[in-house]
Amino acid sequence: MTRIDAKFAELKDQGRKAFVSYIMAGDPDFDTSLAVVKGLPGAGVDIIELGLPFTDPMADGPTIQVAGQRALEGGMTLDRTLELVRAFRQGDDTTPIVLMGYYNPIYSRGVAKFLDQAKAAGIDGLIVVDLPPEEDDELCLPAQAAGLNFIRLATPTTDDRRLPKVLTNTSGFVYYVSITGITGAAAPEPSDVAPEVARIKAQTDLPVIVGFGIRTPEAAEAIAGIADGCVVGSAIVSELASGRGVEEVLSFVKSLSDGAHRA
Repeated sequence: MTRIDAKFAELKDQGRKAFVSYIMAGDPDFDTSLAVVKGLPGAGVDIIELGLPFTDPMADGPTIQVAGQRALEGGMTLDRTLELVRAFRQGDDTTPIVLMGYYNPIYSRGVAKFLDQAKAAGIDGLIVVDLPPEEDDELCLPAQAAGLNFIRLATPTTDDRRLPKVLTNTSGFVYYVSITGITGAAAPEPSDVAPEVARIKAQTDLPVIVGFGIRTPEAAEAIAGIADGCVVGSAIVSELASGRGVEEVLSFVKSLSDGAHRA
């Protein structure tokens, strides 16, 4: 059982929904990023998604693209990202961390070497948005053999013929992208999302977590109420980009987590 599996079992026992937050590693700099990540569990975050900076983030909107560019310009690398995770683990051995990014840096490192390093650093799962199920032999299956969850995205365009393929070999949870397009786009409508969540849950026992476009505590509560939890990313990254201090950012995160946990 991974930390992700254990967290969802704990939440189920408590009758609570999950709040997942996304932070770009190294944005706006290593020390600030680490301070925010260290503060997330205390702000009510159940699972941390940590973005791996990449030069061509095709699935991300402008907010996260610019965050990745800031991180790269500040010297953030795969090695530094793993260093950040190791530093976090010195004080927290229970909060799950999901590394979210693209395949190229992993491929360049070598899958076996990357998985050894990721597992040793304390990463629990991977979301690699540019590897479809047809490429499971590349990373998904080796990752799961190494004890990491491999989390897949489902979208409004994932029809009933495609969904079983998407769910095959997925573990940890299913990330439902509530709107078509890129991160940070328009807010999702719960009435549109609810039947899609139900459709996915009819085909899997995995938790379904909904993300994209959630920016307020009220939206977090509404979306978490129709799923097993919600993800907020661009709204948090925007707070950092606006120059807010660590405590201000964490206060904003706490307001979002409170919303999700009211569901």
